Amino acid sequence: MEKAVSIKVSGRVQKVAYRHYARLAAQDYKIAGKIENLPDGSVYIEAQGEENNLKDFIDYCKTGPSWARVDNIEILPIDVQQDRKGFE
Repeated sequence: MEKAVSIKVSGRVQKVAYRHYARLAAQDYKIAGKIENLPDGSVYIEAQGEENNLKDFIDYCKTGPSWARVDNIEILPIDVQQDRKGFE
């Protein structure tokens, strides 16, 4: 069953290629969505995919690349978008 979540990741997640590696992980896990830096220094993600793949992607987001530091992660359910494709 497909699910969707919003994820806000705080810590040292900007200027350390967090978005790049999260996008690669999303492709590996067949996750659709988007990712962007926020002005407060955090990263915002909308992710959608099969429940098990989404869980694996969220697990990746909790750590990111080894040179990032995730201090906090907030995950909220959002509506599934039927026409969402790819990860930008």
